[in-house]
Parts: sequence; C-alpha cells; structure tokens
Amino acid sequence: MKSVPLTAYPRTLTRRGGTKKLRAAGRIPAVIYGGKTKPQNLEVDRKALEDLIHHSVSENVLVDLSVDKESAKRLALVQEVQHLALTGKVLHIDLHEISETETVTVMVPVEPSGEAVGVKTGGGVLEHVLFKVKVRCLPKDLPEQIYVDVTNLEIGKAVHIGDIQPPPGVEILGDKHISVLAVAAPITEAEEAATEAALASTTEVEMIKEKKEEGEAGSADKDKDKDKDKEKDKEKAAPKAEEKKPAEKKK
Repeated sequence: MKSVPLTAYPRTLTRRGGTKKLRAAGRIPAVIYGGKTKPQNLEVDRKALEDLIHHSVSENVLVDLSVDKESAKRLALVQEVQHLALTGKVLHIDLHEISETETVTVMVPVEPSGEAVGVKTGGGVLEHVLFKVKVRCLPKDLPEQIYVDVTNLEIGKAVHIGDIQPPPGVEILGDKHISVLAVAAPITEAEEAATEAALASTTEVEMIKEKKEEGEAGSADKDKDKDKDKEKDKEKAAPKAEEKKPAEKKK
C-alpha cells in the first residue's frame, strides 16, 4: 500500500473548550501513539483529512506524517476515525505509528470477483459470510482489499479462508476452514410461504401472551384494591361495634 502524505501540528488546546475552538477554526484533533515515543496530541486540517478519507478505497489508510517543526517523517496507520452521528463530520482521528521494517496485523475487507456459476445458471444467491480477514505483512505490502474469484463457485459450495490466495508478502490469519463466500440455493415459493407463516404464528403467540400477562396484572390489581376496601370497611366497623357495647354497671 502506498502511503499518503499528511501534515499535522502539535496541539496545545487539549481541554473541551479548546477542542471546540479547534474545530471552529477548521482543524481536527488527533493523537499518535505507538513506536518508541510517547503519545502526542496533534491537530490536522479538516479539509485535507476529509479528502484523504474520501479518496481512500479501504478503511486502512497508511499516512506519511509530517509534524510541524520535526525534520523526520513518521509512518502511521489510521487506527480510528470518530464521526458525528447526525452529519458524518470527522470529530477525531487516532494514528498508530509503525515501522517500515516491522510487520503489522490488520483486518482487510474481502471483495468477490466475477459472477458465480451457481448464481448465473442455477439461480443461487451469493452470500458474503465474512466481510473481513486478518492479515499480517509489512506496511508496504498491505492490501487495500483482498479480491476472491467466485466464478467457479456452484450452489452449495463455499470459499474458505484456506482457499484464498493472498497477495505477495501477505499472510492470511485465522481458521482455514471458516467460510468467507458461499452460494446458497434459491428459496422456493413454498419455503418463503412457510417462513412467513411461521413468523406470523410467532407474532400472534407473542401478542396473546402479552394480552394474557396484561389481563393477569389487571386482575391482580383489582384483587389488591378489593382487599384494601375490605380493610377499610373493617376499620370503620370497629368503632361502631364498641359504641353498641352496653355500659358496665357501677357496683
């Protein structure tokens, strides 16, 4: 993977108020960690960062970082990008400093290549069982995506981790028997109708159960109210009974 140049500046405003001022000025707070140095707070230009993310094919982005007033460049992998949920704007970026001569272990997306024969001629459905695989390699060999040829995949057949031919210099990790892509048989009208009927039956049972529980709860509340009314009646009747008692005769 080719590294992309990115310029950063040391960040002095680290508190919450300072972060707001930073974003208002068109900068994004960042942090870089790893390597042999302590974590460092940085800030990067919003537009430069958004362009970098927008033009990247994969979520794995390798950057050639230039920190202001530092002569040496630092190689780093974009570890995490935090976005604002409503607008999608970038809020913060984490960078993991790495070495050109040391292997890295990352998750890489898997993309199917070609049209499976089981889909083309048999009407099957291509299922993406595993969307990412773990790989180990040098930074320069890090692939943006791993493409898997599914052309000869028939109905009922699957491509497993062990079947994937990795790019040069890349090792794919994980259980070799785990399925990554598979072609499933098409669902018949009878199977679809049975699934819908089972779903409707389950929903009806749940509704009846909820109504029953609500009825039992209401009945229990009524019984409690009746018990309270009986207790009140007893309390009212007690003084009247004492009033009716005959007065004791004086000796």
